[in-house]
Amino acid sequence: MARPRLEYHLVERIGWLRAAVLGANDGIISTASLIVGVAAAATSPDEILVAGIAGMIAGSMAMAAGEYVSVSSQADTERADLARESQELADNPKFEANELAQVYVDRGVDRALAREVAVQLMAKDALGAHARDELGISKAISAKPIQAALTSAATFATGAALPIVAAILAPHHLLVPVVSGASLVFLAVLGAVGAKIGGASIFKPTLRVAFWGAFAMAVTAGIGALIGKAV
Repeated sequence: MARPRLEYHLVERIGWLRAAVLGANDGIISTASLIVGVAAAATSPDEILVAGIAGMIAGSMAMAAGEYVSVSSQADTERADLARESQELADNPKFEANELAQVYVDRGVDRALAREVAVQLMAKDALGAHARDELGISKAISAKPIQAALTSAATFATGAALPIVAAILAPHHLLVPVVSGASLVFLAVLGAVGAKIGGASIFKPTLRVAFWGAFAMAVTAGIGALIGKAV
């Protein structure tokens, strides 16, 4: 008898993948836009570099703090829901069994079979069964604040370093087009890699990331040029 083939589902990557792609994407776009905007205001190379590095550090800290607070709020909500569900299971297990069975009935399972499945699952892990099938909470996609914060900070800094390096290597009179062009390439690669890791098609994510990156840099460069002329 052939052994069953083990399946590996990409949903397990959602937690860290979202934070990683978001962090790197923001790092490239915000830092490249900052550099291009400052350069468009006819600022000296040293000031442009300082602005880029300051933006990288500030952005990394902001991403870490923002992700931690956001994901912690999600984790708090999950814990509150689990505590409430645990209390309901202790107070009225029969009602909770019927409620879980109804979930399966709504998904197309025969009522008698749904009742039997609910009873068997609750006998093994009542809270786990309700968390997964009633509340939609599972270990694969549960909130992990520290992981999200560290991932966002690290990937933001990595993404931000790319346009900074491009700015250092580019001649001053070509800084804006070099940083813009290099950043668009970085964004396209990031979109393709993120889509590949997530198991999605590559074309649309790549185009989406590159388009909004170009839009952000164009707007920032225009504002920088206007401010530079006014000052």
